[in-house]
Amino acid sequence: MGKYLLWSLLISVFILSPFVGSVELEIGKIFDVSTLASSIFFELRVPRVLFAFFAGVILALSGLLFQTLFRNALMTPYTLGISSGAVLGAGVAIKLGLGSLFFGLSAIHLFGFFGALFSVFLLLYLSKFLKNAHHESLLLLGIALSLFYTSSLMIIFYLGSAIQNDMLIRFTMGSLSVIGWQNPIIVGFIAAVLLSAVYIYRFELQLLGISDESAKLKGLDTKKTTRVLLVVSSFAIGTLVSISGPIGFVGLITPHIVAKLHPCTVNKRIMKTALLGGLFLVFCDTITRALSTQSELPIGIITALIGGPFFIYLIMRKK
Repeated sequence: MGKYLLWSLLISVFILSPFVGSVELEIGKIFDVSTLASSIFFELRVPRVLFAFFAGVILALSGLLFQTLFRNALMTPYTLGISSGAVLGAGVAIKLGLGSLFFGLSAIHLFGFFGALFSVFLLLYLSKFLKNAHHESLLLLGIALSLFYTSSLMIIFYLGSAIQNDMLIRFTMGSLSVIGWQNPIIVGFIAAVLLSAVYIYRFELQLLGISDESAKLKGLDTKKTTRVLLVVSSFAIGTLVSISGPIGFVGLITPHIVAKLHPCTVNKRIMKTALLGGLFLVFCDTITRALSTQSELPIGIITALIGGPFFIYLIMRKK
């Protein structure tokens, strides 16, 4: 009964979310294109809700992917430093003042992607020297890598101008503010690619979640499958972080909630995890817009307030 109540609550918030904000909208004027209410609803509120939903899908699926591949409940792109690598890459692009490189491609997006991708391959390379690479050792390595990236970002902050530093501060807090449909369409397409890749490899992912040995006995090329999934996930996380900034703990929370509500195999939890991740981030974003504050509360603060205690709970339960 509890799980149906939770799903109903989140879906209701998703439907009502476009009507929440500092400006009250009259429903009768929303569909009149000549009114301000229509512009706010269709150019600001609806794109933002969809952007939050697709971002939550990416974060939740990436969390499920990393926890399954590394067989560790605490593994996410955020805790492994991959999000920090994307932030550092985007920070370098901001410091260099780069705009569009070619074919209109944003330098911030490209640098963020390569920052995430570099972090993945660096972790895979360093894990070869760890005796317990799939457990606490790799997690500690990711935390150390995240701290190194943060220190490097502080150097960029120290050398940057006031305008660049303001951009970096706002960027590192995370934001889902969008104008128009460009970013929601980009993130929605990337979320669809990631979801398709995870679903296509759903049975391989289930075998890898048990052990590499059992997967190899089934004739699975574990290294190739792991590499493909990590590259696709890194591409999704890198692009998302370069647009929205880092949004932590969504990938940590949602896979565990789905596993608790729907105890089944990994391949049957993929769609549920993606849906819950999207609805959960919309819920958090609705909270930020519902609060009566002078300026909008960054979404990264809300997810950290919820995810921090949850992270402690997982560690204590594992202990």
